[in-house]
Amino acid sequence: MKQASILLFLLVVIFSCKESNKSETIEPEKELTTAQKIAIAHGFEHWKHVTQIDFTFNVDRDSSHFERTWSWQPKSNDVSLITSTDTISYNRKTMDSIAMKSDRGFINDKYWFLAPYQLIWDKSATISEPTKANAPISATELNKITMTYPNEGGYTPGDAYDFYFGDDYLIKEWVFRKANNPEPSLISTWENYQNVEGLILALDHKKQEGNWKLYFTNVKVKTNTMP
Repeated sequence: MKQASILLFLLVVIFSCKESNKSETIEPEKELTTAQKIAIAHGFEHWKHVTQIDFTFNVDRDSSHFERTWSWQPKSNDVSLITSTDTISYNRKTMDSIAMKSDRGFINDKYWFLAPYQLIWDKSATISEPTKANAPISATELNKITMTYPNEGGYTPGDAYDFYFGDDYLIKEWVFRKANNPEPSLISTWENYQNVEGLILALDHKKQEGNWKLYFTNVKVKTNTMP
């Protein structure tokens, strides 16, 4: 079981390891891009009020289970990784080698958790114009955009993500393509949306094949608008 968990960690951590820029507000007087519409549909306008967000990242694969819990204060960029045996706390502005090892996991897990916001935060990535396409799992015709990262910088440069979303701009499925290869590295659903302090979060992701599920638990959001 221990070996399976380590292998799963290595498989999961390669996905979505991107740096994020500081949060920003969307200027209402400008025409909204597709990326901005997706972010807003997922509650991005409430992000400016968030002072702390806690969540547990889980992956079930066959009989194995992997999890790690995070507490993040986005305004100061203080991060804590909480395990059953230890807590590692660091600030993303001043990281040593130990913190950088933990931060790879944080960037991965946060990307899965807040990918609609990464469409706004990650200025270095390019985003395609929207098209119509059949989603890979449901085969339903949806809207599609592709987000591609540059070949340098970040933990896993050059990766690409295909987002499939409805007319409500909520993401339904996505495809991860490592190093922008044409063949998918991972395909999953986006489901079980919950409203947590205005943030519209997909808590479950499933593959079409195999006994595999990535999901979030223990989600808590603190805001500066709370009494």
